[in-house]
Amino acid sequence: MRIVVLAGGIGGARFLLGVRAYAREVGADVTAVVNVGDDLLLHGLRVCPDLDSVMYTLGGGADPERGWGRAGETWTVKEELAAYGAEPTWFGLGDRDVATHLVRSTMLNAGYPLSAVTEALATRWQPGVHLLPATDDRLETHAVVEVDGAQRAIHFQEWWIRHRAGLPTHRFVFVGADAAKPAPGVLDALGSADLVLIAPSNPVVSVAPILAVPGLREAVTGTPAPVVGVSPVIGGAPVRGMADRCLAVVGVECSAAGVGGLYGGRSAGGLLDGWLVDTTDAGAVVADVTVRAVPLWMTDPDATVAMVRAAVEVAGSTGRRS
Repeated sequence: MRIVVLAGGIGGARFLLGVRAYAREVGADVTAVVNVGDDLLLHGLRVCPDLDSVMYTLGGGADPERGWGRAGETWTVKEELAAYGAEPTWFGLGDRDVATHLVRSTMLNAGYPLSAVTEALATRWQPGVHLLPATDDRLETHAVVEVDGAQRAIHFQEWWIRHRAGLPTHRFVFVGADAAKPAPGVLDALGSADLVLIAPSNPVVSVAPILAVPGLREAVTGTPAPVVGVSPVIGGAPVRGMADRCLAVVGVECSAAGVGGLYGGRSAGGLLDGWLVDTTDAGAVVADVTVRAVPLWMTDPDATVAMVRAAVEVAGSTGRRS
């Protein structure tokens, strides 16, 4: 069995822990296609927040309290940068984390593509899944915001971290997406998949940038495998982060049904064959999609594995190959 998961950072990483555990039970192969829209250049280093969150989490090195970054982190480099007055000050790099970015940036500057660099970094962490960036090319999510009566674009990370999504925002733009190509292995994985899962990641700024890469949405809609998504919204509130503010920017209700409708049913030109919602949202309806209500709080590994099993069961009920 071949499973492909479209994922963002923290929520996607935690979901992938369950997917990996399920895959080990049944002997399945897992490929994670991860968002790179959050990537940015800081102090000359290429930082890939979502790829690193997945890699650290699956490799046992993530900070379980913060939910991001490295466990046992120290902040000497951040403090020294602040002493120099180096900008930006709103995005801090931990010392252990800096090592990852140094290795990545050195390899990228030597001409290696991001997918090859990710594979090399994963050699240390042994995540137990095939970890692929959505694209090797530049793709950055920017927010078009209102400042002093004028519109300007800022990087998503600045919008999210520095401004806490508090600026009047008109839209999100995926800079570079039009010229990007799927990273090697991504289209092959989707074409040969037995099941495609959309993790409970932010649909607007984690999943949408993946699908903005030319050919990727078509690969998802065209795969013979069932496509099942997991709602990142429970009881009208995001499980984590500020997905509600992102959904408001694109005019979508912050609800399990709203996000399911944003993805849409595959038979009607959307993405989904199945949609998992929490038991709190048991009445949710998404046109042309099989909706099932199960507990979606990822409170422990067993709960997350149960979610994955439910997704597999829904996939089996759609009539598509799995």
